[in-house]
Amino acid sequence: MAAKWTILGILVYAAPFAAARELPREKPNIVWILSEDNSKHYLKLYDEGGIATPAIEALATHGLVFDRAFSCSPVCSVARTTLMTSCYAPRIGTQFHRKLEVVPLPAGVRMFPAILREAGYYTSNRHKTDYNADPGETVWDESSKRAGWRNRPTPETPFFHMQSFGDSHEGSLHVSQKKLAEETPATPLDEIHLAEYHPDTEVFRATHARYLDRMTRIDGRVAQLVAELKEDDLLEDTFIFYFGDHGGVLPRSKGYLYESGLHVPLVVRVPDNWKHLVDGELGTRPSGFVSFVDFGPTVLHLAGVDVPDAIDGHPFLGPGPFPIAPRLWGETLGYADRFDEKYDLVRSLRRGRYKYIRNFEAHYPDGLQNNYRYRMPAYTQWRDMYRAGELNPAQALFFEPKAPEALYDLRADPYEVHNLALEAVHSHRLEQMRSAMAIYQKQMPDLSLFPESELIEKAFENPVAFGQENQPRIAKLIDTANLCLMPFALAKNALPLALKDEDPWQRYWAITACIQFGQEAASLAPLLEAALKDTNPLVRMRAAEYFCLTSDFDPAPLFKQLLSDSISHVETLILLNSVVFLRDGGPDISFEMTRDEVHAQSSEVKRRLDYLGW
Repeated sequence: MAAKWTILGILVYAAPFAAARELPREKPNIVWILSEDNSKHYLKLYDEGGIATPAIEALATHGLVFDRAFSCSPVCSVARTTLMTSCYAPRIGTQFHRKLEVVPLPAGVRMFPAILREAGYYTSNRHKTDYNADPGETVWDESSKRAGWRNRPTPETPFFHMQSFGDSHEGSLHVSQKKLAEETPATPLDEIHLAEYHPDTEVFRATHARYLDRMTRIDGRVAQLVAELKEDDLLEDTFIFYFGDHGGVLPRSKGYLYESGLHVPLVVRVPDNWKHLVDGELGTRPSGFVSFVDFGPTVLHLAGVDVPDAIDGHPFLGPGPFPIAPRLWGETLGYADRFDEKYDLVRSLRRGRYKYIRNFEAHYPDGLQNNYRYRMPAYTQWRDMYRAGELNPAQALFFEPKAPEALYDLRADPYEVHNLALEAVHSHRLEQMRSAMAIYQKQMPDLSLFPESELIEKAFENPVAFGQENQPRIAKLIDTANLCLMPFALAKNALPLALKDEDPWQRYWAITACIQFGQEAASLAPLLEAALKDTNPLVRMRAAEYFCLTSDFDPAPLFKQLLSDSISHVETLILLNSVVFLRDGGPDISFEMTRDEVHAQSSEVKRRLDYLGW
């Protein structure tokens, strides 16, 4: 039967293939193969500049290559928790990497392998977990370096096996420039395809080439795992999903909501004995959108298990009919919050060829210091070149304040360096996507409108209940934060009300909007000056940022007092994020404190103190 496709190319419901023969097993087996930290851009299967991956390509000839598969988050703990829960992280409180507190699963939600276990599957994981939520009941029959389907109780027991390969992890690029120069990668440096935003240096070319070699290793791992299935006579009874656990890993990918951080490879090999579950010709490339919230429901559906109502995802393979979410027709949501010690609240929405990014703290540059990031020679060289004035405008964007919102045409601008948000011809599309983003956040609701310190104190015993109770409040915070997206003449009447609001987070987001308006907000100076003495420490911090960026204000005494008074290591971490920004990326302000004067410390806080030299 010919496949039926929507305009955007996603499989939709059709009657199954002709009646299947009598099957040797009651349920299909399913294997997930994850390569860490890689977007689709490093595989020739997807991108001209990628490397050949024969084993992955062999899976593709006997299955489907999804051209539009996305992680919802560009970093592992958040992405993997999204995969396991099938829920948007900012709705359930799992959006911060790495977790400072483990949150409970929402009512009605279980990590999907636990549901498979209940349905009779043997579940195994080798061996990375990295969850931001308490898994609750046992998710895996075995999760270890030795876990695998061969440990199941009987040969007839169906299994779900998840295996992660770290050869492609970001840490593989934490080598010295000397070592990079001494290596001879398989791809000659003059054949490397550099991103438009990267400087053309030997370090960047060698880093890229080294990573392509790592993907060759991944392909070998895939070949070995497939060979084991074949050896056990299980290949034609097993769906194999190969995908990246999020994007990465050259600078401006992992940790960022650009396509290089979110757009992952996804290849699904369809076994002969279960191809009746997939309507469509093998070897084809569906172009509809699928994202990580959908992967778990798809596995459940293929296994013939009911998909819970309390999750956000929907199946994209299996017998129909089943619900199709709007994103499956060409839409995907992305979120980024804290990465280790670095805070920067960002949300993204892609619809078809267009991408909308909302930078809620746009004064923080993408290149804000993150200690782990800058272990990579390419990162440090890039920043050194920026400070030396050696970059062109596209390359320099990473280290400069961002626009509060951006719109990209990915067909014309795949590297996302040409912001269309200020172009009149795109004003209608911009307004549509801005509105859609606000609706997503309000309906979720998006907990990140409260700082992480507030959530840990008041929300994380039951994040979903907290979100529902505070949904109108969160909607109001979003509206206040979005005042910076309109001309000041239209925002100036609402801003004073928000600056005087009883809710401290209204005041916080009103000041954040004023930072975007800069000197235009000078008429509100009395209210902003009052905020320097606010009862809330983070409101005072944000007011200090405003005056540092618009005047010769010296914030050192204020921050010294805030850091000394803070008894929350999470609040302290947020304060230090601002200190690093103001010292490195703002008006070059001098801060002098000793480590002992910072009372609330943690491993993340110590990373900031190490960098600051305190």
